[in-house]
Amino acid sequence: MSEKFSAALWIGDLNDFIAPSQACIVSLKGLKANANKPDSEVSVGRNKQVQSEPVKISLKDCLACSGCVTSAETVMLEKQSLDEFLSNINKGKAVIMSVSPQSRASLAAHFGISPLQVFKKLTRFFKSLGVKAIFDTSCSRDLTLIESCMEFMSRYKQSQLSDDEKNKSSLPMIASACPGWICYAEKQLGSFVLPNISKVKSPQQTIGAIIKHYLCQDMGLRPEEIYHVTVMPCYDKKLEAARDDFVFQPESHDEGSGNEDNMMTEVDSVLTTGEVLELIQLKEVDFQSLEESPLDRPLTNINEEGYLYGVRGSSGGYAETIFRYAARTFFGRQIDGPLNFRNIRNSDFQEVTLEVEGKTVLRFALCYGFRNLQNVVRKVKTGKCDYHFLEIMACPSGCLNGGGQIKPKKGQSPKELSQLLETIYMENVHVAEPFDNPIVRGLYDKWLEQPGSDKAKRHLYTQYHPVEKSITSQLHNW
Repeated sequence: MSEKFSAALWIGDLNDFIAPSQACIVSLKGLKANANKPDSEVSVGRNKQVQSEPVKISLKDCLACSGCVTSAETVMLEKQSLDEFLSNINKGKAVIMSVSPQSRASLAAHFGISPLQVFKKLTRFFKSLGVKAIFDTSCSRDLTLIESCMEFMSRYKQSQLSDDEKNKSSLPMIASACPGWICYAEKQLGSFVLPNISKVKSPQQTIGAIIKHYLCQDMGLRPEEIYHVTVMPCYDKKLEAARDDFVFQPESHDEGSGNEDNMMTEVDSVLTTGEVLELIQLKEVDFQSLEESPLDRPLTNINEEGYLYGVRGSSGGYAETIFRYAARTFFGRQIDGPLNFRNIRNSDFQEVTLEVEGKTVLRFALCYGFRNLQNVVRKVKTGKCDYHFLEIMACPSGCLNGGGQIKPKKGQSPKELSQLLETIYMENVHVAEPFDNPIVRGLYDKWLEQPGSDKAKRHLYTQYHPVEKSITSQLHNW
């Protein structure tokens, strides 16, 4: 199995693994093709049937399970590669980059410096290549968290005030930031679970919306002049950026033209942390000795003292932030300090509760890794899940352990690296409520009006759709 593809979804009971060099091909009539035979020949038992044209599995059929590399994945990854990134700089595009805090932590651990130093050195490095601006997805994460609080508040009120079972089923609300989890939910769980998934976009897509729909105007650019690249801990973020739901037509074009050439994406390309390290090595840069650069302020979560605004929780802090907000808003409980998460089955399945007058009024859980994920999903499908909110991530240990992160050094165990990343992640971070972030407040004042507004929903929310089991379902017995 190639290490270059996402490690987020490893499903032990699937046997559709094929070599990366093979094309994943299914016949026009749904017959299973032998990848070692010519495209025109399909073997079915002892009979052979000739077909004129093969049907190749597309990204819409991909389960993102790391079992194989489809032809469509290869094309997509080529479009989101280092070569394509450098090519767009050479074409004179206004290249803007957005760096995730998980990627900063991974690079900091590798080079033995702080995440803030990584950010400043990355700014120097990328600008030396011709990048126009480098921003921080921590600010879009805070925006996402605020909108998630608004959505949870609405769902919780609805579930408490209505006897309608349909309304009650809006809980538990499930975080939507993990593209591996979303891919699995759409293709395997369908309408049973999708209504529970938060409609708020991930921080990656939120910062894409900010840049393409708002910030470009302040920079004197049209959306089509910008090539937006994110740096993420996960290869599945490439799949997320390629979703049809995140394609839009710039307002400068005639909306009724229907010209697909005018359509744009919020995020044009995704580079993993490992790919950024590869680029640094390719350019033979002594990163540790590289001069630090001032940060680009418009979308960088940094205060006057030089600390990065942040929240607790290395996978975005969804459960942590929404729990605090709900406790304060609904029950007048101000919770200071870390939340008391308790292990349920293991360290990747934890819960926190709030009791009022002897009654549990809030029950939240962190659910990381596929084994835990499948257990809790079964309860959601049968209506027996007693959680109000689930922070689900497909990777064990969450986003810091994403498949696109830098691998452990020689002699370093994955567990040791994971513990190191947890510590480094919070360096230089000023823990603050997302509502207190001045950058986010400015985005509402100048653009989105207020949390939960129609304008916020238009730009920061999305939909998820059941995907019919057409080709994917036939792969199980390969």
